[in-house]
Amino acid sequence: MIKNFFIAACAAAAYFSSGVASAQAGDNQGQLIVRGEYLARAGDCVACHTATGGKPFAGGLAMATPIGTVYSSNITPDKTNGIGNYTEAEFDQALRHGIRKDGASLYPAMPYPSYAKVKPADVKALYAYFMNGVKAEPTSNRAVDIPWPLSMRWPLSIWRAVFAPGVAGDDVADVGSGAQIALGRYLVEGLGHCGACHTPRGVGMQEKALTDDSSQLFLSGGVVEGYLASNLRGDSKDGLGKWTEQDIVDFLKSGRNGHSAAFGGMADVVSNSTQHMTNEDLVAIAKFLKSLAPVKPGEAALVYDEKTHQALRTGTDQSNGAMTFLNNCAACHRTTGHGYDQTFPALALSPTVNAKDPASLIKIALQGAVMPGTKAAPTQFGMPGFGDRLSDGDVADVLTYIRSNWGNNAPAVTADMVAKVRKSLPKKVAEADMTAQR
Repeated sequence: MIKNFFIAACAAAAYFSSGVASAQAGDNQGQLIVRGEYLARAGDCVACHTATGGKPFAGGLAMATPIGTVYSSNITPDKTNGIGNYTEAEFDQALRHGIRKDGASLYPAMPYPSYAKVKPADVKALYAYFMNGVKAEPTSNRAVDIPWPLSMRWPLSIWRAVFAPGVAGDDVADVGSGAQIALGRYLVEGLGHCGACHTPRGVGMQEKALTDDSSQLFLSGGVVEGYLASNLRGDSKDGLGKWTEQDIVDFLKSGRNGHSAAFGGMADVVSNSTQHMTNEDLVAIAKFLKSLAPVKPGEAALVYDEKTHQALRTGTDQSNGAMTFLNNCAACHRTTGHGYDQTFPALALSPTVNAKDPASLIKIALQGAVMPGTKAAPTQFGMPGFGDRLSDGDVADVLTYIRSNWGNNAPAVTADMVAKVRKSLPKKVAEADMTAQR
C-alpha cells in the first residue's frame, strides 16, 4: 500500500540534471501531500479536530471523559495556535507517542496507542499534508474542563508507559506488498483506530486489547456516547459472523447493507472516512475482520422464526410490545422484521438488536437516527424519534418485543434502562411530556 516516493525522488536525483531532479522532487512533494490527505481521511482526523460549525482541523470539539471535558486541539499549520512550528520529529512524537511539542503528555482521547502502529513513511506523508495541504486557521485552543488535581498532566506519562505500546520502526515491512489480511490489520489497528470504539475499556480507560494477538476482547464491542460500537469479530449472534466480505465493504462504502445501517458515530466515520477509501483497502479491512475468531466459539446461530410474522398479521398477539410495534414500527421494518433492503434495516437476526447491551436501540428509539448520504448511496433515510410520544414503559416493551421475536434472543429492556438513557439526551427529548398512559 505504501508508495515510497522519497526513495524514488532520491533515485531520480542520481540520474538527472539538477534542474530535472528539482522538478522530480517537487512532484514527489505533491505526491506525498496527496498520500497524506488520503491517510488523514483513513484516520478520520477531521471528525475529532473539527468543532460543530468550526473550520476543518481547527479543533475545539468537546469530548467527555470520566474526569471532565477535553477539547480537541488545532492541528492546522497556524504557527500561533496550530502545529505550524512543529518539526516532523515533533509531529511524530505527538502522533505516535502522545507527547506535545512542549513535552507534556496528551490525553488518550487522542488515539496514539493505535497510531503508534503507523509506519514512519506514512507519518512523513501526514506531516507533508498537514503542513502544506491544510489551510492555517488562527482558532485558539480551549483549556480542558477537568478539576485539579485530575487536570495535572504528569500522571499521563505513567499511563503512557503502562498502556501505550512502542512505535513502528523503519524496519517494518511494507504491508502493501504482502497479504491482504496484513494490510487490513495495519489499517484497522493503526490509522483506522477501530479498537478505540469497538474494544471494551478497563478501569484506567485503556483499551483492554490493542491487537487480536493479545486478546479476543479486541474489537469485541464497546459503548461510545451512549451508542453500541458493535462486536466486529466472528460471532454469528452479535458480531460479523453472518456478514460476507462484500457485506463489510458495502457497509463501509455506503453506510448500509442487508444486515444493518450506520448510526451514531459510525455514520460520521462512513461519511468522513471509509467511503473515500480505495476498494483495495476496504477489501483488505474486510478480510482482516473476517479472520477474527468469535468471542464465543460454538455459539448456535440464530434462526428466523416465521411465527412472529403470522401473529402480527393475524392479530393474535395483543401484548403492548406487539401493539406498539404495529402502531409505530411495522410500516418501515415490516411485520416480517426484514425491513426494506438498503432502505430500512432488518430487525430480525440483527447483531445490533441481539447485542447484550441495548444502549443503541434505546437511544435510536428515543431520538431517531439518519443514515449517512454517501457517494455509493446518496439518498438519506431516517427514523424519527419516539421519545415525545412513547413512555419509558412503552419503549421498554417494544424493544423487549423486538429483541425476543423473529428468532432474536436478547435480554429484556426495562423502563429504568430507558429512563436512564432519556436523561442523557438533549433537553427536547429528555423533558418530553410522558403523561400519556398505555
